[in-house]
Amino acid sequence: MMAENPADNRTETPAETLSVAWQKTELARHPKRPYPMEFIQSLFTDFSEIHGDRSFGDDLAMACGMARFHGEQVLVIANVKGRTTKEKVARNFGMPNPEGYRKALRAMKFAEKFGRPVFTFIDLIGANPGLGAEERGQAEAIARNLREMARLRVPILATITGEGGSGGALALAVADQVLMLENAVYSVISPEACASIMWRDASKRALAAAALQTNSESVLRLGCVDAIVPEPQGGAQNDPETAIKFLDEALQQNLSELKKLTTDELVRDRIAKFRNMARFFTEG
Repeated sequence: MMAENPADNRTETPAETLSVAWQKTELARHPKRPYPMEFIQSLFTDFSEIHGDRSFGDDLAMACGMARFHGEQVLVIANVKGRTTKEKVARNFGMPNPEGYRKALRAMKFAEKFGRPVFTFIDLIGANPGLGAEERGQAEAIARNLREMARLRVPILATITGEGGSGGALALAVADQVLMLENAVYSVISPEACASIMWRDASKRALAAAALQTNSESVLRLGCVDAIVPEPQGGAQNDPETAIKFLDEALQQNLSELKKLTTDELVRDRIAKFRNMARFFTEG
């Protein structure tokens, strides 16, 4: 019989838990990590962008377009951050406005009309919280996306590639299958904002990250995502080609499984999944 290694049964100390939770957050925000549009450019061909919400304008923080995925016509949607300072400012650091969400929904309705699967890619800290966005109906635009995506009659696959934050991320993630890259994070609020509210001290962000359980393993265990996509050693930024290959394989497999379901089954299962999310029971 092999001797048992005490390290195998060792549990992490609270300090280690805090460290790991914050390390994952930093990896998700790594400046060289592939952004959603970079995944799209590598995974899809013949991308033809759709502009404008037909109401206010064209949000540069949101990109939508028809494309081909291994020869099949699909719709792809992603928030766009930009690499340079000029691009970041133009794209509002990847935080969509209500017109961005309305543009995304308009594109999804096109996809539904022509029976094309929808792929969304998410890496944002949240929707734009500015006064102008609120005046133009940010909350309503997000709520409408949640409702309409729940009953969209085509397969939907969402991927959290970096940081998935709050309702701004969820407005693109009401999907049949929600995938999450291994070093991505997904949460209702950023650790800094949570720490500022809970302890009035943003420096306690590591404590907040651990409490929020934002890392992929915790989010999967909680049932908020359906699968974790592995990354190369040290993170996707170290080997983007391998990270893209892993995601490509996961998307192909999941799309193949979803196509076996009828339209009614897709909608039924999607609604049931999100209705049951975050439910809990207590005993007297």
